[in-house]
Amino acid sequence: MEHSSTPRSRGWSVAAAGTGINLILGSLYAWSVIGKVLVKEWKWSNADAALPFSISTACFAFTMIFAGRWQDKTGPRIVALAGGLMFGLGLFVSAYAHSPLAMVFSYGVLGGIGIGLCYSATTPPALKWFPPGRKGLIAGIVVSGVGLAAVYVAPLTQWLLKATGIEHTFQLLGAGAAVLICLLSTRLVDPPANFVAAPAPAGGPGKPKSAAKVDMEWHEMLRTGRFYILWAMLLLGASAGLMIIAHAAKIASAQAGIETWGFLPVALLAIFNTLGRLISGSVSDRLGRTQTMMLAFFLQALNMCAFAYYKTPAMLIFGASFTGLCYGTIFPLMPAATADFYGVKNLGVNYGLLFTAFGVAGVAGPILGGKIKDLSGSYTNSYLISAVMLLIGAALAFATRPPKPAAAKAE
Repeated sequence: MEHSSTPRSRGWSVAAAGTGINLILGSLYAWSVIGKVLVKEWKWSNADAALPFSISTACFAFTMIFAGRWQDKTGPRIVALAGGLMFGLGLFVSAYAHSPLAMVFSYGVLGGIGIGLCYSATTPPALKWFPPGRKGLIAGIVVSGVGLAAVYVAPLTQWLLKATGIEHTFQLLGAGAAVLICLLSTRLVDPPANFVAAPAPAGGPGKPKSAAKVDMEWHEMLRTGRFYILWAMLLLGASAGLMIIAHAAKIASAQAGIETWGFLPVALLAIFNTLGRLISGSVSDRLGRTQTMMLAFFLQALNMCAFAYYKTPAMLIFGASFTGLCYGTIFPLMPAATADFYGVKNLGVNYGLLFTAFGVAGVAGPILGGKIKDLSGSYTNSYLISAVMLLIGAALAFATRPPKPAAAKAE
């Protein structure tokens, strides 16, 4: 069995490359800035403006199934390369999409598949290089790139939209994404077949309470009840978060009168989204995955109950930041929990199947939020629905117990 400082260094290199790719893929979360311009300049409805984002999220999630299987079999490098080219193409072609249907195909389908290919090749290979006691931390670092992206993408996109227009904005974002992802993909590699990650050093994170001793195949995983509980938790948490995130710029404008700096709530939401990913991943290595999710869901539900009362710019910014902090927790915790419960050998396809819940959430959350706004004239009912979803998710997390290592296979 192989233990050395060289594999450990290689593991950090893979984690850094995965973080960089996710930093580019996170342009998905700047959609609320683009959607606001589509409503204003192209006269789209709020529901139409949310549709490309929703379809992109759905395609991203469902692509994870076969992309995860592909990278489990052939390695992550070629999968990320193909994804980078497709994601860049989807953004570039969106410059010529002047109808919701055309944008659904370019940004939604092409861009979403590209994101799914890339995302499937970032977290799983990084986790394979590290022991169970560090998986939450590593997952948090790698997925933090997606959350942090809107910090620069939101103001950059808003500046490009004003300086060059919608068409050139898509072209520039697409070309840049393709080049950078292709370069970073060369650093992605799985550990050798005989590799066993060295234990965490003394004083570092302890062993999580749920470390599987077997590597389950996807069909074995689907026979466990715990998979469906995790799937429901991801669906509820992501739907509630995306209902707000997809409309963040419009909420800031309608509820608190934030216009000129409309990207600010989006950027701050992204910063705290990133912090939530980093903090929760590390905390879950000690506290446990489901316990950490339960706490995050409950706190987010309280925030949603109060969101309609955030009427000033300062209060709205606080609410958006807290939304990002809690929403971000699901992204390191779900892949880490999948690795804990079902092993790392088939992590790509196993997590891809779990991640289909995010695809459903990506359609349900943003479109529901847009429909409620179009029908009622406000987002108040969206907040209340989000709160109910999160409380149900917290109850499911409370009821979920880690598997006993010796019994993991027979669950």
